[in-house]
Amino acid sequence: MTPRSLAALLQPDLILETTIEQLHPSLLAKYHLRGMVLDVDDTLLPTWDAHLPPKTLAWLLEIKHQMPIWLVSNNLNHRRIERIAQQVELPFLMGAGKPSRRKIRQAVQAMNLPYNQVAMVGDRLFTDILAGNRLGMFTILVQPVLVKRLDGKSWVRHLEFWLARQLGTRLAIAPPAEN
Repeated sequence: MTPRSLAALLQPDLILETTIEQLHPSLLAKYHLRGMVLDVDDTLLPTWDAHLPPKTLAWLLEIKHQMPIWLVSNNLNHRRIERIAQQVELPFLMGAGKPSRRKIRQAVQAMNLPYNQVAMVGDRLFTDILAGNRLGMFTILVQPVLVKRLDGKSWVRHLEFWLARQLGTRLAIAPPAEN
């Protein structure tokens, strides 16, 4: 794989400068999206939490009435991911091993939608965005949920951005959506 093709695979279709709650239905409609695959850890809630924050819960409840949503997580804790999914009655897959496409493909096939009409939404370039782009999905990079970074993972995101830019990936942030 050439650096140029890797740069294209790391390029999200849309980058939001905010967390997932700002991904408004009007923005999803603008891009003709009819389904969504969501990362869980640091996209919806911190890695150690099992209860969705009220704003995230409200957002999920609003969006799920407009389109099918699947949670697809690399996390191996079945009980935790199941508890999160049950809060909004969403189907889920865990242990995805992203950027592997296998479980994301399974979720999209269950939606019975073309890949280009399904958004892959997550906070990481080298897992969520890379996997979604490899399948031809519409990829959306969001800011991770704001928590005090005691887990030491914030440097990984900075490293991903630095490496992606070295490969030639443009990482311009989209303007805020109109409600």
